[in-house]
Amino acid sequence: MILAIDCGNSRLKWGLRDGGRWQSTGSVPLADIAHLPGKWGRITPARVVVANVAGPAVRLRLEAILAGRPRPSWVRAKRRECGVTNGYRRPAQLGADRWAALIGAWSIVRGPCLVVAVGTATTADVLKGDGTFAGGAILPGLELMKKSLARSTAGLPFTKGRFSRPPRSTADAIETGCLLAQVGAIERMFADMGRGAKCVLTGGAAGRIAPHLGIPVRIENHLVLEGLVRIARENTRGPERS
Repeated sequence: MILAIDCGNSRLKWGLRDGGRWQSTGSVPLADIAHLPGKWGRITPARVVVANVAGPAVRLRLEAILAGRPRPSWVRAKRRECGVTNGYRRPAQLGADRWAALIGAWSIVRGPCLVVAVGTATTADVLKGDGTFAGGAILPGLELMKKSLARSTAGLPFTKGRFSRPPRSTADAIETGCLLAQVGAIERMFADMGRGAKCVLTGGAAGRIAPHLGIPVRIENHLVLEGLVRIARENTRGPERS
């Protein structure tokens, strides 16, 4: 059994993988990670693999929580792994979560795809048909766009609105504008992919963004975790079951 952990900018996502299926998955705000031992119960996985982009303080807290379990493997982007080649000039600069998402997408699609993660930030990464990561774009996520308007303007509130065409209220105008900005960036990146490419979408805002995309899209809720499992299997020998 593998415990895969994705420490993002605002939330920690985790999954217990037994063979070919997820036994359980979950997500908690970073402020609540002290409650994780209760969620994991007494299960002792054979392997623990972590992608952490939340910084060293979160790593230290997680190491304390994981005490008594197998020593975690902290993922870093490499030049090549699990069939994916890293096109960054400095491979280690690529975030561990983006690297794991690329590996997860490659394991599913095995062909050219745009790997899009829509969370606190939105990333759109180009994966070529031979498994090469050719580069990608980073922009503020949907909620971060809305919060930046509220912080940096005198008259625009941070409030819930609805997508509409045309918007007829300030709240709807903000929601519609930020959604269209996300959709436009994703579609523009996809337009350069060429024929036969697919878009794989993951992250907390996937359900809000996907209906507005005019491109073929596949939602994978556990894409980073899937990549982490693939990495754990390639780099560690021995049985998975506890």
